[in-house]
Amino acid sequence: MDIVFERRGDGPPLVLLHGIGHRLQGWQPVMDRLAEERDVIAVDLPGFGASPPLPAGTPYTVDATIGVLTDLFERLGVERPHIAGNSLGGLFSLEAADRGLVSSATVLSPAGFFTARELAMAASILRASRLAAGLPAPLMERLARSPRRRMTMFGMIYARPDLLDYEALAGDARALRGAAGFEPTLRAGRRVRFRGSCADVPVTIAWGTKDRLLRASQAVRAQQALPGARFVWLRGCGHVPMGDDPELVARVLLEGSDHPLRGAGDKAA
Repeated sequence: MDIVFERRGDGPPLVLLHGIGHRLQGWQPVMDRLAEERDVIAVDLPGFGASPPLPAGTPYTVDATIGVLTDLFERLGVERPHIAGNSLGGLFSLEAADRGLVSSATVLSPAGFFTARELAMAASILRASRLAAGLPAPLMERLARSPRRRMTMFGMIYARPDLLDYEALAGDARALRGAAGFEPTLRAGRRVRFRGSCADVPVTIAWGTKDRLLRASQAVRAQQALPGARFVWLRGCGHVPMGDDPELVARVLLEGSDHPLRGAGDKAA
């Protein structure tokens, strides 16, 4: 597949994966800081952002996406890079770690630790957000110029949408509305839970204290499922924390990927 990505910086490779309905530009608040120390590769997942959907008849399963990422790693010449992901991208990052495809995984509010009820609630919020993203551009701009209304529109995703400029938020809304992979991914998610151990790969789990989409109960389950992982609370951050506190998130990502790159057959120390 012709997956779209943005690559910049020098150092060990660090692949960044966004959440459902989002796009690689969600990482822009932290990209420059990361690129000072990492070869950063921000990816549009299949069916999101500018990347094409999966081929007709291909289900939006974890296996399908991991296959696409494995092919991308080979094409880019990165063997077992570090990986980081937010939400859906966090789930894929953990799966890549559990399969020994990466050298470390840093995940921000990863999906895969919800109950059926929590998933249904999150899906309802996401679908409502996607519906709202279809408002005419002039009306959306008028609403988003008001700090109070901006919080109403984007506050389920960001804790501080006032810190992001309108064009970035408008681009996010367009990406959400036009994401061909949104509904098939959401439907497939009903059957997905993370069951791995990531036993041989260093893992960092970070969770926003103001995450209103995947709440703190899921953070507790993630810690229980992966007791060997490093856990970090992102104070004052929402579900997509990169724009809420870029310095904090960049630091967590750099610390989480501060491990030697591993070759085939290597085991973590």
